[in-house]
Amino acid sequence: MSHMTPPPTEFNFAQHLIATNAARPEKIALIDDTGNTTYGELTEQVRHFAGGLKALGLKREERVLLLMQDSSDWVVAFLGSLYAGIVPVAVNTLLTAEDYAFMLSNSRAQAALVSAALLPTLQAALDLVKTEVQHVVVSRPAGPLAQGQYNMADFVAQNNPVLPVQTLADEPAFWLYSSGSTGKPKGTVHSQGNLYWTAELYGKGVLALRESDVVFSAAKLFFAYGLGNALTYPLSVGASVVLMAERPTPQATFKRLVDHQPTVFYGAPTGYGGMLAQPDLPAKSAVALRLCSSAGEALPRDIAERWSKHFGCDIIDGIGSTEMLHVFLSNRPGDVRYGTTGKAVPGYELQLRGEDGGVLAGHDEIGDLFIQGPSSALMYWNNRDKTRDTFQGVWTKSGDKYTRDADGYYTYAGRNDDMLKVSGIYVSPFEVESTLVQHPAILEAAVIGKEDSDGLTKTKAFIVLKAGQSLTQEEVKAFVKERLAPYKYPRFIEFVAELPKTATGKIQRFRLRELEKNAP
Repeated sequence: MSHMTPPPTEFNFAQHLIATNAARPEKIALIDDTGNTTYGELTEQVRHFAGGLKALGLKREERVLLLMQDSSDWVVAFLGSLYAGIVPVAVNTLLTAEDYAFMLSNSRAQAALVSAALLPTLQAALDLVKTEVQHVVVSRPAGPLAQGQYNMADFVAQNNPVLPVQTLADEPAFWLYSSGSTGKPKGTVHSQGNLYWTAELYGKGVLALRESDVVFSAAKLFFAYGLGNALTYPLSVGASVVLMAERPTPQATFKRLVDHQPTVFYGAPTGYGGMLAQPDLPAKSAVALRLCSSAGEALPRDIAERWSKHFGCDIIDGIGSTEMLHVFLSNRPGDVRYGTTGKAVPGYELQLRGEDGGVLAGHDEIGDLFIQGPSSALMYWNNRDKTRDTFQGVWTKSGDKYTRDADGYYTYAGRNDDMLKVSGIYVSPFEVESTLVQHPAILEAAVIGKEDSDGLTKTKAFIVLKAGQSLTQEEVKAFVKERLAPYKYPRFIEFVAELPKTATGKIQRFRLRELEKNAP
């Protein structure tokens, strides 16, 4: 499938990174809120941490929950687990105790690795459900710990280093939970080799990261996107990484961009939009950006162009998924077409399929996006039906709808479950939302389908106005009609204070649909 050299059959990704960086022990690998870690120190900590897991009696292929804010300890915990052949289950830090209780029992985690700030939530989760967790390793605790809890710094210092477990490239290495738009999250099982492939194909192939780069990702390490951005890619080329525990608010992000002078920044459209709206947006001369990346949701052209104009630096918009581990369709440096998601990342093959499952060969037809490539997950844990539906032979179903133009550029047309058929024609909620947010008074918008009195689907827009602004419904409709095909303008408009979002900041249109259905 790819012209890249595949990893050997026996392959341990953590050991691969250690070997890659053996010649630069003094180089700074990680810069977090408490200080710097060199590549030499990282290697030692990974080997000692693996020794600690072994000392606890954990066995190869057993799972450990990884619930930590971004820091050097997250990286050590993840790589130390991989090095020991133990499977870290990296989870979102913004969830509830009920969510973690489900993940603990679903994954059968034997231990938990947790930030001190998240220990109370983890404890609440452990109290909710009978688990097999005997040991909890705590990153940077402020005070004494209970029985069965270990201070991570001591855990690393007091255990002997071990040799890497000779895992296979195809062996389960780690899990990420995929947030379904509905229902329980799915444990997505990835191999040791998948980390290698994404680094080769996207980190080196598209972003062309180099040893001299300093990178900073607003997307956290527990996301597939953040994991590639801030661990897999930079450590594969010997670059330095800025890690931040707090939420990526505009002000927190500006501080890192100015203080640490990263050359590569990774964010999501909502974040870029939020930063551009701030009066204290840093000047171009105050930062060192050479490249910016966006994923998570399609990047509106307006935001991209304003950012690029201000910083003189392109935003490379791409789409990836938890199931494919990182970006497989992307714009690339020197070939950015704003408003599109670019072309297939070399090493991946894409297909658009019609409603009958046949491959669409023409242009500008909306189809379901399927991907073939070497970083596809192995399965969803204990979920055969969903596994079979998503992983179809060598092809992975993305759940996204796209069009492809005559030049081969792909444009996002929405999710399978969000697409609307109005007057028998597909309407992309995203397209209407992107148009709405171009209005200077509108901060955010979400569009869903609503049945009119005839039972026909029409578009409804939920709109959050910027502070101090006001608009009428008629003004909104006229604004959209000027810019889009007439049938696409929202027939129904509701002004709201805020939109429901996932813990990762994506708009939950399904919640708006539920509210609409239950409205009097």
